Amino acid sequence: MCELDDQSSDFQHKNELSVLSSILFVGGALALPGNVAARASTSTAAAPSGTGKVKYVGVNVAGFDFGVGTDGTQNLTNVYPPIGGQYPDGAGQMNHFSTKDGMNIFRLPVGWQYIVGGQLGGNLNSANLAKYDQLLQSCLKTGAVCIIDIHNYARWNGKIIGQGGATNAQFVNLWTQIATRYKSTANVAFGVMNEPHDVDIKEWAATVQLVVNAIRGAGATTQMILLPGNDYTSAGAFITNGSGAALLPITNPDNSTTGLIFDVHKYLDSDNSGTHAECVTDNISTAFQPLATWLRTNGRQALNTETGGGNTASCAMYLCSQLAFVNENSDVYLGYVGWSAGSFDQTYTLVMTPTGSGNNMQDTSLVKACLAR
Repeated sequence: MCELDDQSSDFQHKNELSVLSSILFVGGALALPGNVAARASTSTAAAPSGTGKVKYVGVNVAGFDFGVGTDGTQNLTNVYPPIGGQYPDGAGQMNHFSTKDGMNIFRLPVGWQYIVGGQLGGNLNSANLAKYDQLLQSCLKTGAVCIIDIHNYARWNGKIIGQGGATNAQFVNLWTQIATRYKSTANVAFGVMNEPHDVDIKEWAATVQLVVNAIRGAGATTQMILLPGNDYTSAGAFITNGSGAALLPITNPDNSTTGLIFDVHKYLDSDNSGTHAECVTDNISTAFQPLATWLRTNGRQALNTETGGGNTASCAMYLCSQLAFVNENSDVYLGYVGWSAGSFDQTYTLVMTPTGSGNNMQDTSLVKACLAR
């Protein structure tokens, strides 16, 4: 979820249902200094040619990823699926976000171990897949794009995929099964892997190419595939750490790049970890401006699938500024997805889960200020 800095490892706290760190929760919309769209940084990318409105805005709906660590392990007893009943109402949340806030994309993180029942290289676990598919179908009913996100940090149980850990063939097998199941579902997108870190980026790019080949070969020829880079796929390090250069040559089997979108994350707190309630930057000059220029130069696009902050005045100011810039550069940025709703309760620092239930759900202050449209 977070990059401690743009070149090094971080701490992962989002997989716990209740996070001990507290938030400053502000009910209702925050009163922002000046125009909410006014930017804390006045930098702009060279020759932005967007429409002023990105195609996709949404949130993550977490819970099936709970128990996953940055080492790619997963404690399956921590999974807390947002499927209603005795669990949080993920379907109701997505319906609320879609109808009340105009959101049209949801990312549904899931642990690799969960979806295969802990059996590396095995078939998708029918019972676990049925629960995950329940959430996915609820997402699809809203008309939104629904991202299947394998949330394992390019690892299985501590070792890197294709680099001494799970083999490329085992990872390809996973994605072949997923793509085969959803090949005819146009609004499903495939998030190859959440936040790879400390990988050999050239070897990782080769792994991603094999996954792209497998997804397209399974018959999912039109859906979006998200390509993640190194250093927790940080938007601020995507160029400097070689991720962009390594992933740029990846193509579909027909040698096109149609539907191949770069997957980037960025948080706004003091150490870029996404673990603090206060924000200190809008990331424009250090991340989104240079990346926009690079994307434009190379004729490519990116999707920011994780960003967010605490429900505080500082995060409202900086996040709204960041997202305004992304909107202005919608020719290269497809959109953004906030972290996170789903099974997180109101004690979580970066909570975007609405309060209330049914038709009476209410947005958190940061969602109301910056993400609702």
